[in-house]
Amino acid sequence: MLKVGFGVLCMRTTGRQLIVWAATALPAWSACASETGEAHHGLPLESQRLFDLCGIPITNSMIECIAAGALIVLVAQLATRKMTFVPGRLQNFVEWLVESLYEFLEGFLGPHLVKRTFWVLATLFIFILMTNWVGLLPGGGSIGWGVQTPHGFKVTEPLMRGANADVNMTLGFALFFTVMWFVWSLQEQGPVGMIKHLFAPKGGMKGWMLGLMTLLFFFVGLVEVFQVLLVRPLAFTFRLYGNIYAGENLMETLLMFKHGGWLVAVLGYFLEILVGLIQATVFMLLAAAFTLLMCQHEESGESTGDGAHPAQH
Repeated sequence: MLKVGFGVLCMRTTGRQLIVWAATALPAWSACASETGEAHHGLPLESQRLFDLCGIPITNSMIECIAAGALIVLVAQLATRKMTFVPGRLQNFVEWLVESLYEFLEGFLGPHLVKRTFWVLATLFIFILMTNWVGLLPGGGSIGWGVQTPHGFKVTEPLMRGANADVNMTLGFALFFTVMWFVWSLQEQGPVGMIKHLFAPKGGMKGWMLGLMTLLFFFVGLVEVFQVLLVRPLAFTFRLYGNIYAGENLMETLLMFKHGGWLVAVLGYFLEILVGLIQATVFMLLAAAFTLLMCQHEESGESTGDGAHPAQH
């Protein structure tokens, strides 16, 4: 069994053990799992409640979320604390990231709508990406409370768990965007404009065809309202949650391979880095697309939210 590690500290707390691994390599995890023959149960569906803070339950997914947010704030503060005309490496990276996101969304939404929505869409992208990647840091599942078993120490309550592997987190993202989508739609269309956009017939028909299309578009509008209030938030929630949760279980399963599990896990690790980026991008793009569909103006049949012809988008 190949063991690479140092600095292991164990303490007994309320009948449990808190174990802190300063460093442990993947080969040790893979070898221990395969040699002990312990059953593999995978990542639990629910995050574990660690303690209460002023009556608020704190879970391990919240710890990971706080760590990701603190890291974003730290990088932003360091990059903007002493800004210069000739930027340093960190300032240059942050400026490149923000400018790239802005130009990308501007080409998609147009110069008018991007000014209204960029702060939300870019924040969602950066925060989802950071939580995805922080969840991949070593120690995420090996630092925490556990019990001693015949096969060795087993961590049952990790201190940190992937934030987006918790459905509460992804549901929060989805509901927040839904609220902002509604606000932007009211700002761009107004209450009457929103009702017309959802229920009014389109195509400039007259006579009996207008009555038929009015009835048809009314039912289509009801379906659209149902989609906006229920289907779309659920789709946002479970698309992100399902991919991240499945990825974490996949990584844990790969480590159970008896021969070469650590090598396969390393390859899977880099795949999860790419998946974290893709999922953050997909969330941002879908949010931008749904916003554009609702906020574009159709009175003339030619203009969009920024007053440009649709061909320009």
